[in-house]
Amino acid sequence: MKHTKGEQFAGVTVALVTPFRNGDLDLAALKQLVEWHIEQGTDCLSPVGTTGESPTLDHEEHERVIAAVVEQARGRIKIVPGTGSNSTREAIRLTRFAQRAGANGALMVGPYYNKPTQEGYYRHFAAVAEACDLPIVLYNIPGRTASNIVPETIARLAEIPSIVAIKEATGSLDQASHIASLCDLTILSGDDSLTLPLMSVGGRGVVSVVGNLIPRDLKALVASYDAGNTEEALRWHRKLFPLCRDMLSVATNPIPLKTAMKLLGRGNGELRLPMCCLDSAGEARIAQTLRAYGLMA
Repeated sequence: MKHTKGEQFAGVTVALVTPFRNGDLDLAALKQLVEWHIEQGTDCLSPVGTTGESPTLDHEEHERVIAAVVEQARGRIKIVPGTGSNSTREAIRLTRFAQRAGANGALMVGPYYNKPTQEGYYRHFAAVAEACDLPIVLYNIPGRTASNIVPETIARLAEIPSIVAIKEATGSLDQASHIASLCDLTILSGDDSLTLPLMSVGGRGVVSVVGNLIPRDLKALVASYDAGNTEEALRWHRKLFPLCRDMLSVATNPIPLKTAMKLLGRGNGELRLPMCCLDSAGEARIAQTLRAYGLMA
């Protein structure tokens, strides 16, 4: 297997939910989730990302979640919090905080809403890399940011030593293949359902939503492929696919995921506006998906 930068982030990273109780952070529940993932053998946790409802956390809450997760982990699992922003100054501030807190890296989404040019993307990430001494995992998700970081720009960024990996969430195997042909970043799937297809063109794992539910199964898929057992990896892919699909298609992430966790007794399902709970039909569909997978009786 070709050597790539950022191999320490290969495997299964779980995009961790942020538990709430009565509108406030539930740090006790958050710490329980960290312990559960350590027991499950999850490779890495990424709090305060999209799945962690970071857009609705204020700056103090964002930092409290990072600090709580790193403190609870105590070096037993890698922690790569989301520290991206559409403000370069804010991204630098958050990344510096993650570094001081003891995180292993930073997951940095492309600036959203203001839609920078490709040169603007390059200068944004380069400025954060220059200001902070922490490995950076780029995060390209045009469906959320409204703009794509093209492979040529990603290859330019790959020349910066501290930019080591990318969470590739364009849904395009062509784009992932293009990135792999241009640079040696570790490529991680940003879509659970595309983990195996992306690994087939050079990916090394996933930053996962459904890993909040079944991290061991995702690890089995990744390990099977890495070991050359493609038939076993394909079996896992086919088993996982309906669960991966429904966690993202029934409603916006993390609404279905928090619903699933509530149904499995692993959270209260509380979201923060503008995210809101599923109606009874949506919840019934999630329950049906969980039963079909074997997670509920």
